Amino acid sequence: MSVFGLYSRYYDLLYRDKDYQAEAGHIHKLIQKYGPDTKTVIDMGCGTGRHDFLLAEYGYNVTGIDMSKEMLDAARSRLPQSKNGQLRFFEGDIRDIRLNEKFDAAISLFHVVSYQITNKDIEAAFATARAHLKSCGIFIFDCWYGPAVLTDRPAVRIKRLEDDSVSIIRIAEPVIHPNENRVDVNYHVLIIDKTTKKAEELKETHKMRYLFKPEIDFFLKNTGLDILESAEWLSGRDLGFETWGVCFVARG
Repeated sequence: MSVFGLYSRYYDLLYRDKDYQAEAGHIHKLIQKYGPDTKTVIDMGCGTGRHDFLLAEYGYNVTGIDMSKEMLDAARSRLPQSKNGQLRFFEGDIRDIRLNEKFDAAISLFHVVSYQITNKDIEAAFATARAHLKSCGIFIFDCWYGPAVLTDRPAVRIKRLEDDSVSIIRIAEPVIHPNENRVDVNYHVLIIDKTTKKAEELKETHKMRYLFKPEIDFFLKNTGLDILESAEWLSGRDLGFETWGVCFVARG
């Protein structure tokens, strides 16, 4: 089972406060800026498909890829509800999957690139994006930004939320590995069923790579891609010590 195996059952609830609408709108604006003729999009690490369904409403034909069967099951369960655009979901590892198709744009959101913790992993993921892009296609992704992570270091965070069925407490305890440019986020999740009062406990570790602009530029160039834009995710601010989440746009 993948790192999101058990987590996937409560993923959408844990991130229900995430502004997917604004994020999809931001991606749409970047696509219109750098690839206005874009019709087809491949989403590398699509999770439960929340971005994909919203992008379909803009008229894009979206193909989602994820290595978590549980996440994809959640995405596919929503397919009958989608009436705008075409949506497809495939199980696979973004480091090596090849669909033998070309797309106008590739995206990889919610720090999926930061889950590629070794240089080999990152180059492989970028190579997958390049392999699926048409000539002059664009690649949009976000990641953790090294200067900000080391300036405003990750701390223990507790999140509490609930719906009609369950209440959840999630504790995130980070451990920094400075010589590997990595943060191990140890999640401890307690789920209480409101009807039965039974509790379920989950423990998972998510290993996250923080990245720096020169190395991203290096990895992209090694796979035939060039940076067009780099800015803070959503805000568009210049990269700096306060921009934890950053977005890059590259062209093949």
